[in-house]
Amino acid sequence: MPETHFYEVAAGHRLPHDPFKAIVAPRPIGWISTVSVNGRVNLAPYSFFNGVCDRPPMVMFSSSGRKDTLRNVQETGEFVCNLATRRLAEAMNETCRPLPHGESEMELANLESAPCRLVKPPRVAASPAAMECKLVQVLQLPTIEGSMTESFVVIGQVVAVHIATMCLRDGLFDMTLAGTIARCGYAADYQETSSLFQMPRPRP
Repeated sequence: MPETHFYEVAAGHRLPHDPFKAIVAPRPIGWISTVSVNGRVNLAPYSFFNGVCDRPPMVMFSSSGRKDTLRNVQETGEFVCNLATRRLAEAMNETCRPLPHGESEMELANLESAPCRLVKPPRVAASPAAMECKLVQVLQLPTIEGSMTESFVVIGQVVAVHIATMCLRDGLFDMTLAGTIARCGYAADYQETSSLFQMPRPRP
């Protein structure tokens, strides 16, 4: 058994940086586009994002605080998940930049938008995959002590999907062709999907 560095979270990690995000990694990036009731488009990346159900398909992202994305989703009931890739990484990073309310992150990052079919928010035209989603639930997370945090989990049902045909190989979406990226441990750490390996499930 290897030697471990143990700590209780309440007492502090005693390391140069909190290792939590490095352990829970790599994490898919939820590059979420929404539109306000006034028609203003918002685009922002979320590093706490994943699929949570496949029948029907559902995704979640977590917002720290009541940001424009959360407000737009609660008011309109719709959002779009755009796939973040290595080619779009710098533009995705630009959409992290805090802007005055109502200014467009898509314009800031010089990203072209494309219309969706079943929801009002646009998708990032250059993204090789996008999922149109409708809101299922917003949960404000409590602590084990019973107090409420300022983190909100947004769960959406995927109602439509866009896939660039150039990223399909033998009918399968190829993450290596897309260059899918993920968030890793610390503030500036990312990972690109460049290789895969297969491991079939054991049979009963």
